[in-house]
Amino acid sequence: MSADSSRHPTPPAGDGSDIPARLDRLPWSRWHWRVVIALGVAWILDGLEVTLVGSIGAVLERPDTLGLSAAQIGLSGSLYIAGAVAGALMFGRLTDRLGRKKLFLITLSVYTLATLATAFSTNFAFFALCRFATGLGIGGEYAAINAAIDELVPARVRGRVSLAINGSFWIGAALGAGGALVLLDPAFLGPQIGWRVSFAAGASLAAAIWLVRRHVPESPRWLLSHGRGAEAEAIMQRIEAEVRAEHGRLPPAVGSIVFARHEPPSLAKVVRILAYGLRRRSIVSLTMMIAQAFFYNAIFFTYALVLTRFHGVPDVRVALYVFPFALGNVLGPLLLGPLFDQVGRRRMIALTYVLSGVGLMLTGWAFMQGWLDARSQALCWSAVFFLASAAASSAYLTVSEVFPLEMRGLAISIFYAVGTGAGGFVAPLLFGLLIETGSRGAVTVGYAIGASLMGAAGLLALFFGVDAERKPLEEVAMPLGVRDDER
Repeated sequence: MSADSSRHPTPPAGDGSDIPARLDRLPWSRWHWRVVIALGVAWILDGLEVTLVGSIGAVLERPDTLGLSAAQIGLSGSLYIAGAVAGALMFGRLTDRLGRKKLFLITLSVYTLATLATAFSTNFAFFALCRFATGLGIGGEYAAINAAIDELVPARVRGRVSLAINGSFWIGAALGAGGALVLLDPAFLGPQIGWRVSFAAGASLAAAIWLVRRHVPESPRWLLSHGRGAEAEAIMQRIEAEVRAEHGRLPPAVGSIVFARHEPPSLAKVVRILAYGLRRRSIVSLTMMIAQAFFYNAIFFTYALVLTRFHGVPDVRVALYVFPFALGNVLGPLLLGPLFDQVGRRRMIALTYVLSGVGLMLTGWAFMQGWLDARSQALCWSAVFFLASAAASSAYLTVSEVFPLEMRGLAISIFYAVGTGAGGFVAPLLFGLLIETGSRGAVTVGYAIGASLMGAAGLLALFFGVDAERKPLEEVAMPLGVRDDER
């Protein structure tokens, strides 16, 4: 088998199905919007969580709250990432075995309960445990949601939709920042109570979304791979009826594929496929995930500490500086996302990764020289992360579309876990320690590491990435239990 082959031995013949082609030919509709909103909230919740800790990090150092140290705040961020890694691995495997829908309901429930518990923290140990449990839910969300979205969204817009959804993390960031700004205001609730109410509000939002998410159907592609063709057909007909009611006659679907029932492969087989059959895709995916995880978590988990320690921003005003940062991160995927379908994956991945790395290097140099104040620092980061947000989102898009259906959830979780564990777990703790030195030069060294990782990942994707734009998932990565019927 070649180093980058997506073909596998043909299994026994099963029933032919044109459901993948029917899903890809659907015009964009209100049904798609409901799916995107119901599932995409995972990133909004993650953004809310990360921003809350980033915005209230300095507040939690106060003796009248939890009295944490900068290192403990960094460690709590690392524990959140560790939970996300564990959750991705555990729930990612179950996503392939039990289905996308069951898991995106379970993971949202875990997140909701853990976030609510965080509001009642009384010391670092309990706070850290709650952050780990919250990460479990979020990590599981990434595997189940990315798999479901790619399998339900038409191929022609898969890139821009995936980037926009991943970029919605920053809508949550803005909500978290705005909520913290109001709730921490002494004229309203104040720091002692406001930080607790912030977490409770996040749990309430998650509970409301759970009610909406119940109506998102199981992936017909997943059902076909598990020999449940009748269920897949029934769901497909309901989707088509709703879209037809909005748009009228639907365009014809061209091509069908024969799915033979194929249980999720063993871990040993997945490792063989990733290490040998799809080795080139694995290397590119892993590098992209590590780079973006280090880049983001290094900066954002310690955002409040940089503003308060080096720029003298009052701890209750830190959230105000999140808004321009969040705006750049939201606009990047929205404005650049269509180019990932039009110009192509490899070119746009390379462009966004390399330029965001260069931008961070320049910003780090200006920070070290003392040329930036709090406002200009926030504006520079906003410009850098306009590009970096699209780059990071493209990493999740890449991992979710270049591996076979039966191992998609596990593949997402493996690369998320390894990439985030290597880049995301180390970065907050490292930067917390660098900031505690009080040295601008030490912090800039951390920025240089992140920038170098981004540049390397971008170049690797340019030369060895996959041209997946506007192609059906089954063409990008042939499922393990499928053979061609009409192509």
